[in-house]
Amino acid sequence: MAVFSDDEQLASWESRFVDYLRHHETDDHSHDLSHFQRVWKTAQLIMVEDERPVDRLVVLAACYFHDIVSLPKDHPQRSESSRLAAARTCEILNELAFPASLIPAVAHAVEAHSFSANIPTETPEAEVVQDADRMESLGAIGLARVFYTSGKLGRHIFNPEDPWANHRELDDRNFGIDHFPLKLLRLADTMKTEAGRKLARHNTEYLNQFLQKLARELEGDYSC
Repeated sequence: MAVFSDDEQLASWESRFVDYLRHHETDDHSHDLSHFQRVWKTAQLIMVEDERPVDRLVVLAACYFHDIVSLPKDHPQRSESSRLAAARTCEILNELAFPASLIPAVAHAVEAHSFSANIPTETPEAEVVQDADRMESLGAIGLARVFYTSGKLGRHIFNPEDPWANHRELDDRNFGIDHFPLKLLRLADTMKTEAGRKLARHNTEYLNQFLQKLARELEGDYSC
């Protein structure tokens, strides 16, 4: 049950956020404007089914700035990204004259969204944003993003000698496929909202189907 912000107010702020981000593009295309827009769309789907009061303006702002700082996955301070993003978000929102009373709630949602930071979510808004962002790692979008990131970091698609890690430790720093069991296939269990759990289970099944198809192809079976 989303509350507190009318549609015109949301549309006005979204337009301002989009304009700001278009003038501050990065070269990380897995955390670009289109990513922020998809996360907001998913957050709206989740809020429709959420029975709790949720401030949509807080969610909107957090969706658009949660990855305003996103250190590379192989960066030694990767787990600090969301804290840095929260601090930068506060600076930007102050520049844009965003309602000051809402900025702490936005900052918490930004800080808590990260998987690697492992910061507990303390508000419904933070739970919605976290679930919406994690949906980006599942389904067709998630499949595309994991291999985009693997390629950008120079990782192999899989270990050709032991692709499923039957006789070795999983290692997603070197093999993209290893990221599935280490993180992606576990995300559904981390979802905080019922709508998020339903979406995650559905899209995790898509990833499982892809892995099953890949396993058949690695055995030389391209027939189905």
